This record gives sequence, C-alpha cells and structure tokens, in this order.
Amino acid sequence: MPKKIMIIAGEASGDLHGSSLALALKELEPSIELIGMGGEKMVKAGLRSFQDIKDLSVIGLLEILSSIGKFKAAFNLLAGKLDSEKPDCVVLIDYPEFNLRFAKEAKKRGIPVVYYISPQIWAWRKGRVNIVKKYVDEMIVILGFEKDFYAKEGVNVEFVGNPLLDSVKSSLKKEDFIKKYGLEPAFRTIALLPGSRLTEIERNLPVMLKAAKRIKDRFGDSQFILAKPAEIRSSAYEKILQGAPLKPAIVEGHPYDCINAAELVLVASGTATVETMILDKPMLIIYKVSFLTWLVGKLLVRIPNIGLVNIIAGEKIVPELIQFDATPSKITSEVSSLLSSPDKMEAMRTRLAAVRSELGGPGASKRAAEIIIRQLKR
Repeated sequence: MPKKIMIIAGEASGDLHGSSLALALKELEPSIELIGMGGEKMVKAGLRSFQDIKDLSVIGLLEILSSIGKFKAAFNLLAGKLDSEKPDCVVLIDYPEFNLRFAKEAKKRGIPVVYYISPQIWAWRKGRVNIVKKYVDEMIVILGFEKDFYAKEGVNVEFVGNPLLDSVKSSLKKEDFIKKYGLEPAFRTIALLPGSRLTEIERNLPVMLKAAKRIKDRFGDSQFILAKPAEIRSSAYEKILQGAPLKPAIVEGHPYDCINAAELVLVASGTATVETMILDKPMLIIYKVSFLTWLVGKLLVRIPNIGLVNIIAGEKIVPELIQFDATPSKITSEVSSLLSSPDKMEAMRTRLAAVRSELGGPGASKRAAEIIIRQLKR
C-alpha cells in the first residue's frame, strides 16, 4: 500500500518551497501519494489539492478578520480529509496561525506531524513553542539560528539549509533581458518587488511608484521594472498604475530575471529579500500595513529588524523603511545615497555575501524529504 502524505501550505512562498519538497519526495519514493492544500506550483509538482490558496494568502489583522469565514471553511475541509484520506504523515509549511492549530487536529488522530520551515515564533509570541513541543514530532528549519532556538526548547529539530539556493536562478542574462523588454542598456535599472499578496501590493506599490518618479527626476538615466506575480490578476495593477506618476515596465512571472537585471531592488519585506540576496543585488526594504496591524506588531514583535536578511545577519545591513518611514522622500533619499556611492553598493554586496554563506548548501529540499521519509518508516 503506497504511503500518503498531507502537505499544507497557504501562501506564495510556501507554495514555492512545497513544490520543491513534493518533487524531492516523489524522486525518493515515486509511489507516495501527496494530498493537502497548496497553490499552482505544488499542484504541478504532484499534489492533489483540496483547497486553492489564492483566497487564503492575506496579511494584516483587518484582512485576516475579514476572511475568517474562508479560513474556517478551509480548516474544516482539511480536518475532514484527515479522517477520509487517512494520511500516514502531515507536513506543515510555515503559515503558523492555520498550521499550528492543524497540528493539533493531526495529533488527535495519532498522525505524525513534521513542520517544514519554521513559523517566526522566535520573533513574536514565543509561547507558541509549547504548541510545537506538544504537537510536532519533527521541526525542519532552513535558518541556522532556528536550530539553536528549538534545540534549547527541547524540540526535535534538524537544519537542512535554505531551499531558495536551488530555486533562485535567472533564466536570462542581463543584456538579453534588457533587449527583450525594450529597456535602455545604458540606464540604471531599478526593480520594484512590492510583494506577493494583493494586500501587500496595494499598500507598497503606490509609494514605490511615487518614489520612482522622484528618483527618475534626480537620476535621468534610471529606468524601472515591476515584477508581477503571475497569480495576481492584472486588473489589480491597472487600478494602481492608472494614476501613477511613472509607468514601469511590467514583467510577469519572472521575478529572478527582474532582480538579476537590476542595479538596485526596492523590495517588500519577506522571502523576496533572501532571493535578492542570493542574486547578489543591493536592496532597500520597504513595507506598509494597515495601522491596526502595525500597532499590534509594535506591541508583539520583539526583534529590532523585520527584513529576513537583517534578521539572519543579526544586524541591519540593508536599510528598512517601515510603515510611516516608507515615504517617497525617504525612499528617494536612501536610493540616492546608494546610487551616488559605488563604495556603499559594493560594501552592501560584500556583507550580503557573508550572510548568504550562512544559508547552507544546495539540496535542502532533498534533505527535508529524506527526513520525512524516515519519519514515515518509523
């Protein structure tokens, strides 16, 4: 009888990592059946998904509260599948508010639980580590310091390295990208990555575009490219761009090519900051949320920086303009400081390279798959 694994991911980064994991599992054990919740990438990698994640990939307290009915329906659907499908193991990918509750449902039924890609409980609400200790059989982490955090708490944990080292690759050389999208070869190219969720894009992109106009006025030899996730509908961008002071070139579905072609990247906080680091590009982290979400975050988050590259480094090596600091004038000032100083740009690259070396080596998804297979055989 083939083994069956339920994998639960709920947002774009989880879908990316989940697809790599699914392919690795299938390579090790071709007969394994993969079920659960994931996006387009995980489905293409062989997952039989019971729930599309598009409606569940939201951020911000108000946005989450307004979608509570959808979350509840998805949770109940998947909990029911634990009974009807009877998986041999449940693998949870990040997505903590949903997955930590789901771990409890799996353990009620005596199903082993593996958590792949730790929720950021080391940053806020550290008490949730007790939930991990109670309901998670194995924690697989992709950041080195997370292993120390969980080991001290008595959690069974393994560090496998960062799967982005395998997946983050540009398909086009910079000169070919510039030619393909009709850009000016002699100009400075600045990439805009406002986020992977609609709510992030709606808050971050307008301020990025206003800053882009100011940067263009100051540096006439600059041009802008906007990395658009394929899963976000075009109408969302059209509404924002309609009244924008500057129209960037829009590139759909090829964020790594955009980053690779850029001299500098304006990027929303999240996985994209690590992707930008892997591609060896200086960056400026920009992030805006609703006032209520920001206020709650200020009260709960216990770390000084929010950018993943800065968290991994343990210091601020990349400027962060968060919430009220994310203004066109401040963004322009930071960008001007970098563009006017090749030494600053090179110093940032050097420090990012040092952080990149801490991500481990290639093959993280395969190592994670091997741990899960071992769990199945116990």
